Amino acid sequence: MKTYKGFDKDLKCRGFQYEIGKEYETDKAKACEYGFHACENPLDVFKYYAPPDSRYCEVEQSGTLDKHSDDSKVASTKIRIVEEIGLKGIIEAGVRFILDRVNRNDTKESNTGDYSAATNTGFRSLATNTGNYSAATNTGNYSAATNTGNCSAATNTGKYSVATNTGKYSAAMNTGEYSAATNTGNYSAATNTGCRSAATNTGYSSVATNTGEYSAATNTGNYSSATNTGDCSAATNTGFQSSATNTGFQSAATNTGYQSAATNTGDYSAATNTGKYSVATNTGFRSLAANIGSNSTAAVSGEESIAVAAGIDSKAKGALGCYIVLAEWCVDDNGNCHIKHVKSRKVDGKLIKPDTFYMLKNGKFVEVDNDE
Repeated sequence: MKTYKGFDKDLKCRGFQYEIGKEYETDKAKACEYGFHACENPLDVFKYYAPPDSRYCEVEQSGTLDKHSDDSKVASTKIRIVEEIGLKGIIEAGVRFILDRVNRNDTKESNTGDYSAATNTGFRSLATNTGNYSAATNTGNYSAATNTGNCSAATNTGKYSVATNTGKYSAAMNTGEYSAATNTGNYSAATNTGCRSAATNTGYSSVATNTGEYSAATNTGNYSSATNTGDCSAATNTGFQSSATNTGFQSAATNTGYQSAATNTGDYSAATNTGKYSVATNTGFRSLAANIGSNSTAAVSGEESIAVAAGIDSKAKGALGCYIVLAEWCVDDNGNCHIKHVKSRKVDGKLIKPDTFYMLKNGKFVEVDNDE
């Protein structure tokens, strides 16, 4: 059977190393106990491997199979890692999965019960489902597809469309321009491939992705990922352990939760974190990487860029010709922290080495290890 599996950044699952194209076998299988595990419903994978730093693959399971009672997780004695499909691929597979299940029930348009389907092909149309496992689809312009039940899918392919889900394990996808895909439930996915689109999630372990220009992907829940590959985009996370990434120029990636990552590879971009244990990185030209949370890192590799580490016990590094800005803090008799020094230096290759982390100690730039 074809299923979907999540892994960590090294393609490991529970410490076991997998490889694309390889097949693995074990003696017995029981869901949540032993054997190789994957999910029939692609969106269920987010429950076990949240988007930040996770990888997703299509797999084939065979041999002895044992299904989980709570969701679509399956344990098997044999598994083959077919191909890596990434975030976008697993979101698309999730929509196809739900639509296929709905079609099997041979339901009609405009349903309020479970396993229903509401479909419009004309512009300025509305398709709405309030039951679980429902699908609302529009192919025309100026359309709206809305689901309030769990495990639902709302899809628009026309321009100026809106796809909204408020239930868990939902998917809202737009391929047209000027579209909005929004999820308020947990483990949701909102995706836009058109220009000037917005994908928003407020539940934790959610994914909001834009590949078009002038787009915005926003997550306020924990363990979320907001990604933009288009120019002039904004990816923002307010939950902790989140990831906001932009590859287009003049983009902004911002995290306010701790243990977050904000990354930009385009020119004239800004990556900013205000939470603890966060990472801000820019590889583009004339970009800014800034952290004001404690124990955080800021790094820039593009020409004429600035790395700012203003939090307590934070560090920064930059490429040759860039500038790093550091703050040093002290603690008074009441245990309150106060700024002691703020200094900047150019990475000149002599006093300040390129691609080397520094902290400010006693008013001086001190070289530190990467893991320090």
